[in-house]
Amino acid sequence: MPTTNPVTPMQLKDLLFIPLYIHQGKQMKRTAMRLPEATGERHGSVMLNGAATKAIDRTLNLMIVGDSAAAGVGTDTQEQALGGQLVANLQASAVLQAQFSQIDWALHATSGHTSFDSLRRLYLLKPPATPVDIMIVNVGVNDTTKGVSPKRWRMQIEEIIAVAKRKFGAKHIIFPCLPPMAQMPALPKPLNGFMGAKAAGLDKSLQRVCEQYDEVTYAPIDFTQADFDAKEMFASDGLHPNTKAYAYWATELAAQIEKLI
Repeated sequence: MPTTNPVTPMQLKDLLFIPLYIHQGKQMKRTAMRLPEATGERHGSVMLNGAATKAIDRTLNLMIVGDSAAAGVGTDTQEQALGGQLVANLQASAVLQAQFSQIDWALHATSGHTSFDSLRRLYLLKPPATPVDIMIVNVGVNDTTKGVSPKRWRMQIEEIIAVAKRKFGAKHIIFPCLPPMAQMPALPKPLNGFMGAKAAGLDKSLQRVCEQYDEVTYAPIDFTQADFDAKEMFASDGLHPNTKAYAYWATELAAQIEKLI
């Protein structure tokens, strides 16, 4: 079993700023822009490019689980969102074309979902007819904002891994890193720094948990390497990725999947 890690104590300045953090948090809930989830299909099958001319009859089963970012909040359609752009990248991948004829994909994501909500969803979903080859689990932002403790966070990530393997036969599980919450334009100072530090702490725990399991991958997404400024990666609400950020994210995840297949 993965080893536990001590909880990082809150800094003195954070203790002093607690009333301000609470005030800013309540103000955010009242005034934050609420964007809808991306519209469009959440499951389907696509043929890989050139599959019709090759003697390959093998399907890649892809499943995406998680929160509002997984659900495409910040863009209009699922084609523009993470799932749609990821499938498009995989469809054009020469690595996958050499091994698969099609991709069956499914998206199970809801705004506001924490790691516990995603875990519960996995328990409630019907077992798949065939094992999942790649399961992407995107959680963490709502765990951060809702004050989920590092201990509970680790326990729920470990249980997600267990259910993914046991019930869905997941061959590879990918956990994308938490986003740079300190850079979110909608978060005022000093709340942004506090939330950014909390998210970074959960992210480090996530990475350590992933390192303890075979076929479980922590996927860092370094937006500083993208060809656009960090300020250009957020949607109009200042909290979620926009279409440009989803495109970069999908490209990075597709590269991760190519290494795993």
